[in-house]
Amino acid sequence: MTERADADHWVAYTTLVTREVRRFMRIWVQTLVPAGVNALLYFVIFGSLIGARVGELQGVRYIDYLVPGIVLMSVILNSYNNVVSSFFSAKQQRYLEEILVSPMGSVAVLAGYVSGGVVRGLCVGVIVLAVASGFSDIPIHNVAGVFAYTVLTATLFATLGLMNAVFARNFDDISIVPNFVLTPLTYFGGVFYSISLLPPFWQVLSELNPLFYIINGFRHSMLGVADITSGVALAVTSLLVCAALGLAWWMIDRGIRIKS
Repeated sequence: MTERADADHWVAYTTLVTREVRRFMRIWVQTLVPAGVNALLYFVIFGSLIGARVGELQGVRYIDYLVPGIVLMSVILNSYNNVVSSFFSAKQQRYLEEILVSPMGSVAVLAGYVSGGVVRGLCVGVIVLAVASGFSDIPIHNVAGVFAYTVLTATLFATLGLMNAVFARNFDDISIVPNFVLTPLTYFGGVFYSISLLPPFWQVLSELNPLFYIINGFRHSMLGVADITSGVALAVTSLLVCAALGLAWWMIDRGIRIKS
């Protein structure tokens, strides 16, 4: 009986993931191409034009220093946007109720939506890396670390996107967090610079930003340089992922804001 239930949950999970991937692949011009275009602009303006005057940062060419931050920024925004838009649409169009009353289970629902966001984040990461290859040699210090950080980051922000969708009442609500919280924290997390360039007060303030640890952990895996040790970055990132998944599972299991 248990094996049958596990098989049913697996079928439900793979079905939901397949639907999520087909959804964003069907509109790839809107979901995948913009990330490549934005990355191209960043590399041309900040990498080639301004970067030539900056020289090196932490012993690395500035354009190479930019690559990890821009890749991760694209992964963050796309994994988040994928889940928040899909889950909110399901809630608004009321087919989420059919999913919730089915025997899928809250774990399968959470894993299905988050996995769809992770796949989109990975696809965008590959696209941005391909664009970066036209400007940088893309030195990779630790391949396993790069993959692990990409998956952890996409998982974290796909989960946060789902939580945003749970609380959103209209389409305006799903744009507030990306525009007024996520983007500022990403920019001030060290995408374009090292916090060693900042005055002491702003360095301390930057260390309170959780995205600072994620971006620097990914940069250390790719370039071997960072503002903090890789162990601290990995511990903070893993803790954030576990906390977000646990809270999102609790919200779905209890039906917070999605069951009347």
